[in-house]
Amino acid sequence: MIQGSCLCGGVRFEISGALEEMHHCHCSRCRKAHSAAFSTFARTSNDNFRFVSGEPIVEHFRSSALVQRSFCRRCGSSLLFRHDALPDAIWVAVGTFDDDPGMRPEAHIFVASRAPWHAIAGALPQFDEYPPEV
Repeated sequence: MIQGSCLCGGVRFEISGALEEMHHCHCSRCRKAHSAAFSTFARTSNDNFRFVSGEPIVEHFRSSALVQRSFCRRCGSSLLFRHDALPDAIWVAVGTFDDDPGMRPEAHIFVASRAPWHAIAGALPQFDEYPPEV
């Protein structure tokens, strides 16, 4: 079980099943949503995710034609996103985890649109878009 929460603690959630993937995303939308060089998300099944408290203060924003992002209305913490092409999956912002998820990021994705001021370090694979297996 992985527990998580937003900055103000108003939203709390649990992930009861396995995480399927974890990556650092460098796309411009993730950078803007997180106000950082990249965001880190983990994918799991919708069935594995549940809000424990605070769901009424979760706000939704369609950041592109296929992606809906969710955040805490009170503190602004980015919480998750859903992609219309994969309706059974949910990507949760790893920075909101209160527990060790038991896995580490596997790749940097969308590096073709990375921030020009950020140099990616480390040995993780880098992909201009989604990796072929996603």
